[in-house]
Amino acid sequence: MKVSFSPEVSAALDAKKPVVALESTIIAHGMAYPANVETALAVEDVVRANGAVPATIALIAGQPKAGLTREEIERFGKDGPGIMKVSVRDLPYVVAKKIDGATTVASTMRIAAMAGIPVFATGGMGGVHRGAGETFDISADLTEMTQSNVALVTAGAKAILDLALTLERLETDGVPVVGYGTDEFPAFYSRSSGLKTPLRADSPQEVADLMRAKWNLGLRGAVIVANPIPASDEIPASEIEPVIAATLREADARGVRGKDVTPFLLAEIVRATAGRSLQANIALVKNNAKVAAQIATAFSRD
Repeated sequence: MKVSFSPEVSAALDAKKPVVALESTIIAHGMAYPANVETALAVEDVVRANGAVPATIALIAGQPKAGLTREEIERFGKDGPGIMKVSVRDLPYVVAKKIDGATTVASTMRIAAMAGIPVFATGGMGGVHRGAGETFDISADLTEMTQSNVALVTAGAKAILDLALTLERLETDGVPVVGYGTDEFPAFYSRSSGLKTPLRADSPQEVADLMRAKWNLGLRGAVIVANPIPASDEIPASEIEPVIAATLREADARGVRGKDVTPFLLAEIVRATAGRSLQANIALVKNNAKVAAQIATAFSRD
């Protein structure tokens, strides 16, 4: 099945103008209404302000679509709990059933690659969950990073994960992890994780050159651009880590498992921080959208 496009995205791709893919899970499951819709529209505006065209990706009645209308974004925001959260394994089911689906990082990457959109901005990517040695809970995002030729701009992996093991897995899979203006892997809410990034780039053009070089070598898969949250918006790791530890214990006590873990934890952290984590999340997504648009622009010039 082919991807359908909004007129804006279709025209941009035909003209070889820069386009940035955006996910829809953050709308349906990442934030409460109306902050989810306000954030989605603001992120699209950031992409446009930095010279690119936003392509928010979702499944509409089973059809993969790049570029949602304002009405579709509003509906996903209001109906979020009733809209299926769709990873790559779920794509055939949603297509066959002809139902709506909100795409995760993994499925957004797959549809973006199918659509010919090589740059994708998200908040934080998935990875290896804490305790994965017992639960084997590893995000499908990591598997997809070996498959789809997309540069993923992210504020690191979500801080609720095991960041060290996530980096180890990415190294094993041969996925380049590039610190954007930093030598340290960011930790979502925090700029510092104490972990080094193996590579560094300090400009959009450097990232675009790396993308081109990887794919021209016939090396399949993603380039991870680890872009730290702005310093003015971060929650230092020393403050947020005790909150994360407490919410992880709560999730375990309640028996929360699988793809329900991340939205549960993020919502609990918002509550525990009196909304401060939500504001940090919004700030980092906007910052990633800005950098992604600049990278897409540089890549489109090559």
